[in-house]
Amino acid sequence: MKVRVLLVCASMLLIAARKKVPATPPPPTVQVTEVLQQDVPIYREWVGSLDGFVNADIKPQVTGYIQKQAYQEGSFVRQGAVLFLIDPRNYQDLADQAKSTLDHNIATLAKVRLDVKRDKELIAAQAITRQQLDNDEAAEREAAANVESARAALRQAQLNRGWAQVTSPITGIVGIAQVQVGNLVNTSTTMTTVSQVDPIKAQFNVSEIEYLDSAQGNHWLEPGPSAKPTLDLILENGTVYPHPGVVIVVNRQVSQQTGTIAIQGSFPNPGNILRPGQYAKVRAAIKTRKGALLVPQRAITEVQGTYQVGVVGADGKVDIRVVQTAEQVGTLSIIDKGLSAGDKVIVSDMAKLRPGIMVRAVPASDSASPSAAPVRASSSSPGP
Repeated sequence: MKVRVLLVCASMLLIAARKKVPATPPPPTVQVTEVLQQDVPIYREWVGSLDGFVNADIKPQVTGYIQKQAYQEGSFVRQGAVLFLIDPRNYQDLADQAKSTLDHNIATLAKVRLDVKRDKELIAAQAITRQQLDNDEAAEREAAANVESARAALRQAQLNRGWAQVTSPITGIVGIAQVQVGNLVNTSTTMTTVSQVDPIKAQFNVSEIEYLDSAQGNHWLEPGPSAKPTLDLILENGTVYPHPGVVIVVNRQVSQQTGTIAIQGSFPNPGNILRPGQYAKVRAAIKTRKGALLVPQRAITEVQGTYQVGVVGADGKVDIRVVQTAEQVGTLSIIDKGLSAGDKVIVSDMAKLRPGIMVRAVPASDSASPSAAPVRASSSSPGP
């Protein structure tokens, strides 16, 4: 009996010995990317509105009835192009009358001059008195003045006749007519508007702090026709306008109501794509962060009001660090404190990771890595 028990025990021990000892699980795999260090321009955006570089309200110089609209609304017109025709008949008659008056005064002056010439011959022969010559010379001066007055009246009448053709004072896009054929117009009537839109202006407001920062070393606000383009325009559909602009005007004062100062920028507008009244965002680099540290935003975890980043050390162990973040750069964030250039931060899920555990780090290959960092950053402070 004892022998049987011993055999059974030996068999159980042999079976147990044959079972494999379970292997230690491998360390979890995490994706990492290195902290990138580079100079990053910090960009700000402001809501702006577009306006014509020059906006000319078309008003007639004379009163009359509109005979014809000579342009196509919304079209491109050259300086001097005829936009409206006002009935010129009354002004033609006035010009003819002024011409007749001038001719009469010229004839009168010619007669008076002959009288003065004859009087000078007669007074030499003592045939007339000195008083007669003086009177005729006075009449000559009066006749000459009448001629000049008539000439001025004729020029004015000819101007009025010419103003019956209402022309564009600038080259640009002409708007919808605000009058119709047959309407009576006068010098206070706005008939339409012509806007020069190439280049086109964008007006926006910057805060007093941003203005002071610019005046103290960042010169993106310096106006000038030969200034380097520093402004980008972001259109309503989210696209970036392909032609950068320059600052042309910085207003003379800061608004006491808003604490902002008005800025005007000029943008090339080939093809007249941009039109007055459009809203767009104006973007400019207000400063440059020298040697900024960049990490993907998805590497940052917020825990009870603090920001944490997982770092894989040289020994393969996880280290959880509290960091201080700054501006965002596309899908990346600038780190002010807590990391160093070259640190390997974890960009995969950190929910199951704990400080000190061993991990297997593999490089992240997606576009969120710092090597794909955009060159523009947005300021974290609110806009004006």
